[in-house]
Amino acid sequence: MADLSINMCGIKSPNPFWLASGPPSNCGEQVMRAFDAGWGGAVWKTLGKPIVNVSSRLGAVDHKGNRMSGLNNIELITDRPLDTNFKEIYEVKKRYPNHAVMVSLMVETKQEWEDIIRRAEDAGADGLELNFGCPHGMCERGMGSAVGQEPEILQELTSWVVDYANTPVLVKLTPNVTDILDPGFAAAKGGAHGLSLINTIKSIIGVNLDTLVPLPSVRDKSTNGGYCGPAVKPIALHMVAALARDTRINIPISGIGGIGDWRDAAEFIALGATSVQVCTAVMHYGYRIVEDMIDGLSNYLDDMKMTSVTELIGKAIPHFTEWGNLDLNYRVRATIDAEKCIGCQLCYIACLDGAHQCIHTRQNDCSAYHGESDHGSHPRSEIKPSVIHQADSQIPDYVPFVDEDECVGCNLCQLICPVPGCVSMEERESNVIAKT
Repeated sequence: MADLSINMCGIKSPNPFWLASGPPSNCGEQVMRAFDAGWGGAVWKTLGKPIVNVSSRLGAVDHKGNRMSGLNNIELITDRPLDTNFKEIYEVKKRYPNHAVMVSLMVETKQEWEDIIRRAEDAGADGLELNFGCPHGMCERGMGSAVGQEPEILQELTSWVVDYANTPVLVKLTPNVTDILDPGFAAAKGGAHGLSLINTIKSIIGVNLDTLVPLPSVRDKSTNGGYCGPAVKPIALHMVAALARDTRINIPISGIGGIGDWRDAAEFIALGATSVQVCTAVMHYGYRIVEDMIDGLSNYLDDMKMTSVTELIGKAIPHFTEWGNLDLNYRVRATIDAEKCIGCQLCYIACLDGAHQCIHTRQNDCSAYHGESDHGSHPRSEIKPSVIHQADSQIPDYVPFVDEDECVGCNLCQLICPVPGCVSMEERESNVIAKT
């Protein structure tokens, strides 16, 4: 079995799977149950000034029967007393000395930073995560994403903490910026030992159309919250990769955003993350999901002939480039497996109305070509006789077919097909002139 242990800027962990700062890491009892389940580390829910939270707090986007494809949260930092949190941090670290216990912090003044850093480290924290990303509530008070969106302020506050701290400092970045490289570089310049990202995305999850109050509603009002869950994963992957390939930012990254299984984790690690943090998936399915994460990542590394998870870190970065560097001579074309096709014709409709009109059917396009159609469909006389002949002679009536000469290889038909393996994209010779 491959070695899953990591060293994240001096913080050791038995595996790369950490709880992200949030509801699943709100108290000691939760974190201890998570460690018993197999999690390698946890980032304690953000500590700061005493906060009074609202009710209700969460809203979600469901998609095609899948619950919580995206989650919106207007909950703020911990509303539990600091003394209680620090006592629990001490107890967790005493019982689990080999697990990573990070503490997320958010305060305002220099004196407050100095005091809370001292207390967190005295409680046994292995490292600190600076919450410069919260997009609601705290940013209105000059904290959270209000800091993360101002690189100069972010750099200055980071340098304060690094000067005070005796443990590694991670800066948690907000995605609510034009270019993630600006705050990332500022954090590195301020002396941060690592970065964690992404924090949640500023959002309104929806509107109750009966009351016309945005969701989640607090009596007759609501506010923007932070968007997270599976829907944000592509955004998070891009931002992690953008930082990982920038030579100015030579510090480890903890990846966050839509991670729910070992494949998600492996993708983040391949794009430059050393550890991965999970929140929404735990809120949805519980701590036990880490068991499959550990087994899945271990088996994947074995299959890839890697002896350690550290071998996977950044392996995909050399393949991530600018659009102008892509090979214009590379071409793929769609192929439909007639034996697997169920005749739903979703690929035909998608290609006709939303792509490049290169998928045809006998009952629509071919019958019109032969003058047999009287249902109002326009004749597709542009279909070459050779393509018509191929369709007429080789496939059943209900199976769509592809005019390969017209196919641009956009992938839409493969993405929309409900039958795995029915549509494949195969490389073909190209007549495109090579780039100079």
